Amino acid sequence: MFAQTGSLPVRPASLAPRNVYTNHWAVRIAGGQEEADKLAAKYGYNNYGQIGSLEDHYHFHHSRVVRRAAFSTRGAHSFIQMDPKVDWVQQQLVKQRVKRYIKSDTRSPDPNFIHFNDPKWSNMWYIHCTDKNNRCRSEMNILAAWQRGYTGKNVVVTILDDGIERNHPDLAQNYDQLASYDVNGNDHDPTPRYDSSNENKHGTRCAGEVAAVANNSHCIVGIAYNARIGGIRMLDGDVTDVVEAKSLGVRPDYIDIYSASWGPDDDGKTVDGPGPLAKQAFEMGIKKGRKGLGSIFVWASGNGGRQGDHCSCDGYTNSIYTISISSTTENGNKPWYLEVCSSTLATTYSSGEFYDRKIVTTDLRQRCTDGHTGTSVSAPMVAGVIALTLEANPLVSWRDIQHLLVKTSRPVHLKANDWKTNAAGHRVSHLYGFGLVDAEGMVVEAKKWRSVPTQHTCTRMSERRTRYIRADQSLNSTITSTGCTEQAEQHVSYVEHVVVKVLVVHPRRGDLEVSLISPSGTRSQLLAKRLFDNSNEGFRNWEFMTVHCWGERAEGQWILEIIDNPSSLRNPEVLGKLKEWTLVLYGTSGHPYQSHGTQHSRSRMLKIPTPSRDPNGPEPPPEVLKHQEEEEEEYSGPCHSECGDQGCDGPDPDHCLNCIHYSLGSLKTGRTCVSHCPLGFYDNLEARRCRRCHKGCERCVGRTPTECRSCRRGLYFNPLNTTCSETCPAGYFADDSKSTIRVVCPRRNNVLLYFKLPSYLFNYTVIAVVIALY
Repeated sequence: MFAQTGSLPVRPASLAPRNVYTNHWAVRIAGGQEEADKLAAKYGYNNYGQIGSLEDHYHFHHSRVVRRAAFSTRGAHSFIQMDPKVDWVQQQLVKQRVKRYIKSDTRSPDPNFIHFNDPKWSNMWYIHCTDKNNRCRSEMNILAAWQRGYTGKNVVVTILDDGIERNHPDLAQNYDQLASYDVNGNDHDPTPRYDSSNENKHGTRCAGEVAAVANNSHCIVGIAYNARIGGIRMLDGDVTDVVEAKSLGVRPDYIDIYSASWGPDDDGKTVDGPGPLAKQAFEMGIKKGRKGLGSIFVWASGNGGRQGDHCSCDGYTNSIYTISISSTTENGNKPWYLEVCSSTLATTYSSGEFYDRKIVTTDLRQRCTDGHTGTSVSAPMVAGVIALTLEANPLVSWRDIQHLLVKTSRPVHLKANDWKTNAAGHRVSHLYGFGLVDAEGMVVEAKKWRSVPTQHTCTRMSERRTRYIRADQSLNSTITSTGCTEQAEQHVSYVEHVVVKVLVVHPRRGDLEVSLISPSGTRSQLLAKRLFDNSNEGFRNWEFMTVHCWGERAEGQWILEIIDNPSSLRNPEVLGKLKEWTLVLYGTSGHPYQSHGTQHSRSRMLKIPTPSRDPNGPEPPPEVLKHQEEEEEEYSGPCHSECGDQGCDGPDPDHCLNCIHYSLGSLKTGRTCVSHCPLGFYDNLEARRCRRCHKGCERCVGRTPTECRSCRRGLYFNPLNTTCSETCPAGYFADDSKSTIRVVCPRRNNVLLYFKLPSYLFNYTVIAVVIALY
């Protein structure tokens, strides 16, 4: 996580007060605006109006109370909390919120060929992965979605951040005043506050990723370059529960997508999330936003990787109402800043090491930058992809969008040791969720999508008794769930989100590891050890969330596993305690895709003519009539998720009439649709086919023997000519541990120097080079 915190001054941790109280209050009063005004005047407050979309909740300000204080002040204004007309009152505390970038120095296209005159177009490597000079091997298929005609028209996106430069030449045409507000300044102009350091550039950068204008000879092209873009200025000042609730509740019937690339400190020791008002704002947006379809909240997963942070300690990315997005480098490696957790849904490209390319976007003062970084990049990218999806089908709900991401995101070449296939057949990882976002897959699937069944919630509590967490031992606690089959309105048979609420007392919170094991055996790591978390507060009904059980059955034993790894900073004889825990299953009573039928049958799609028969001619043989009847039967069940927009004639991937991603096999052996090509094959993007590598190659980029990237067992890889061989050529020796070849140069004076080439030169391994001195 970068060290900057918006425009707030940075204090040493030892000097920072535990709480900072402001002169702003949130008050719940029945009776409407007039009654709220009367009560405000009675106790010396100014009523700043309703808090976002929260009915009966008002924002009060008291000018005679200290603006920032280390304690709550008392006075005549305090009596408001005893007024019988006041249901609830809360003085606002400052929340530490940081932006998730790494701090460092319209014309429609031709459907067959896309090229724009924007000067940075060719630098947008993450859209051009098929180019030979790019190291990203897998496309997010943004170009393919554009070629299908989807550019984000009539979709409204807003950026919750430090403001956006509305007169930027790459944003002005798509800027939407109705999707904008300045919560910090209490007006309708989200223009950032300018200073010499350009600190408030973050929102403008995120906005350009989503909706920069195309073909205007300036800067870049947004992913949804015909979408409307707005900005909510809310990070350039004290961030309180009221500020967040107001921001999340701006025009929920007008704005479709809210993108946020910020959150609590990613310092490896903070556990924080939305306050009561912000939680209500999320729920209100989900229930009433987009005319009942639900607002879509996209969140950056966090940049605390270097601090050993875990995004399960962030209540925003950990919410079932947000879409938590991770990042990968152009090589598919884990970025150094990345946090891992079980709530991450999907991934996009972003920055990595110093030699990896960063993201090009709009910048403050009407400029462009090629230095946008971190998971801040990924949330607006996905917001843009979702805008394309909503253009394809504006009637999909907030849960439909999450299902679409689960079904269409792909593991492809993303490198992680924890990829697993859950019981529903989904590949998932704590680093990358369900994989790299696929824009074309999203729009194709959305076009034929039918909304999933109503969400049900099934809650079960553990037995209320104290269980000691003994050092270096696993504490297992089990809840057996029936999926609430006895209550129809709560019955969950197929799982979506799983929430675990825990009450844990512990002398050092950072020593704990927490996992959840589903009845199908899928393990979700809810919490990893955190080196810098010295808190003795434990977890007070903190909610962890996992999406790794998506699509699995709810019935059976759910096992909570807690492991204590005492550090040298505490007395290991002081034991932690699990007081209680609650399992909350969100999902559906019926299969979510059971109503998804195909649009076309094979007989219609292939348009095979039926020969006309002379009515006076001979009757065809019975076996021919039977065959014709079988041919005319139409399959009307669900298609496999890898099937394209032409439908299918059965439920399996080999029944697809076309594929979203790749076709594997031949007419002779039979073809099937796959999300990525297996070992021994490479992806031919033009033909959408998996082509076989040369016989010695395990991974490759083409058919010839010099296009290998790794070798089959028993062969050695030569990185200098990218070939595989049974023996090493002269001047080389075999490194059996890596199945590669180390280069050996002639010696002189028996002095050898060992060097490691940078890993970006070879994305398959690091080669040790031995160089002699002359």
